Amino acid sequence: MKFPHARFARCPPGDAISRSGRPFTTDARAVAPRASVAGTLALLLLELLWELVLAPLGGHPSWLALKALPLAVLLPGVARGATAQRQWLALLLPFYAAEGFTRAYGEHARHALVAAVACAVAAATFVALLVWLRSDAAGRR
Repeated sequence: MKFPHARFARCPPGDAISRSGRPFTTDARAVAPRASVAGTLALLLLELLWELVLAPLGGHPSWLALKALPLAVLLPGVARGATAQRQWLALLLPFYAAEGFTRAYGEHARHALVAAVACAVAAATFVALLVWLRSDAAGRR
């Protein structure tokens, strides 16, 4: 099928066209940085809310909310795209996922639900972060 405008001919089939004439990217490498930053922010807020409001241990806010501190320290560097902070985050995220999985398995009701959501957010952020790190490494070669 031929398009009346030349700008549409450059676009691969199935891609959408923006108003500027450039195709929208649906590539995972383009989405990974935003997903990593959004996931880190979501996990930071979830960890704070988990221990302070949603399902605190013992029914009152606990010092376990400090487990969100490493995420708060790394978030600005990850948002800037700094490699060292992204590497540290890649080392920490499996621990957050493991804690969420363990507490989802061992607790009941609301506590288990919040833990399962934290596990899922940590795992999704970890995958997005790895895609981002791999795409940067491939770009440097």
